[in-house]
Amino acid sequence: MTNNPIISSPNKLKLGIFCTNGRGTAQHTLVPEANQQDWSLSLLTARAVDEAGYEAVVPFARWKGYLKDNPDHVSGYALDPFTWAAGIAQATRQVGIFVTSHAASMHPILAAKQTATIDHISNGRLTLNVVGGWNRPELEMFGAPLREHSQRYEHLAEWLGLVKRLWRSPDEFDHHGDFFDVVGGFSLPKPVQAGGPPIMNAGTSDRGRQFACEHADVCFIGLPSEDPKDVREGIASYKRIARETFGRDVQVWAHTFVVQRDTQQEADDYLEHYAVRHQDRRSVDALIEKTAQESNGLPREVLERVRDRFAAGAGGFPLVGTAEHIAAKLEMLSAAGLDGVLFTWVDYLDGIDRFNRQVLPLLEQAGLREPFPPLANRWDRHGAQAAVLPCG
Repeated sequence: MTNNPIISSPNKLKLGIFCTNGRGTAQHTLVPEANQQDWSLSLLTARAVDEAGYEAVVPFARWKGYLKDNPDHVSGYALDPFTWAAGIAQATRQVGIFVTSHAASMHPILAAKQTATIDHISNGRLTLNVVGGWNRPELEMFGAPLREHSQRYEHLAEWLGLVKRLWRSPDEFDHHGDFFDVVGGFSLPKPVQAGGPPIMNAGTSDRGRQFACEHADVCFIGLPSEDPKDVREGIASYKRIARETFGRDVQVWAHTFVVQRDTQQEADDYLEHYAVRHQDRRSVDALIEKTAQESNGLPREVLERVRDRFAAGAGGFPLVGTAEHIAAKLEMLSAAGLDGVLFTWVDYLDGIDRFNRQVLPLLEQAGLREPFPPLANRWDRHGAQAAVLPCG
């Protein structure tokens, strides 16, 4: 048995929250109620989903924002995902904890040691999200110029291979590769999880898809179309490549943004309010420009067509409407083969509360989730643990 719910959860559709170490997808709107990042918000959101039985809390890695002439723009605000994950691991009981690492920003020896440490803190609940990097200015801060697209994956494969070898090898080893030279490589402690934590990777280009299917346990994908047929084929392509080319089975997850209200009209109106009328156009312009130039994923004309989705939720799949409508959309995604979703909201605390009260019961009724028993301890809104006295 494993303590990591990414592997052990019985739920057909796994749930997680995304980007709570920063402003999240609210960095592209100017509305005042947008998520204002601080550590207390990270704790509150993580504990809320921990108590509700979610499987994942996933940070993003960010070293510099998108706007070259505005270095203090909110797109550059993010708490370090490794130290953040260590704190979240200590503050939670069962939810899976992720770290996100840009390979070009961290030596694999350091990554292996830090991930093993967080795996111990979490008692085996860690997953490593590996990223090759695409935001040129932030990598240049490290003296690591952005490599040609296919070479980024060659570097990432060697980096990840070293991390796994450090997790697993009982003996010292030497490594002399194209990107790294390691003499007497060794790392203790080994992770709690035998063989090391699971791996997640988001590869959207053809080369990225191949990498994810070969190396990742969780493929994190984009869903640019809302048509169920397109969604099904997009998900199936990853599972087919993994199985037929590499003899592996993978989970496929996607990012969604949530706007939940009591009526469809209220949800649509609020989406228009924050993502269109109060869109941070300079931020979205910069994101589209960098994505088109560097990621080698979706072409610019596609990115421009989904501009409002970038403003609403960084291009995530829209879940906009009533609790019933959102539950039906999640049923469709699950029926199309999706194994998990990562949620973002403009206001995380309000969004998680609405979702847990109104949507989770519908997912249980649909057979996508099992009822989650209350944890033995609760957390108050000031971050202090409050013991629950036994009845009787």
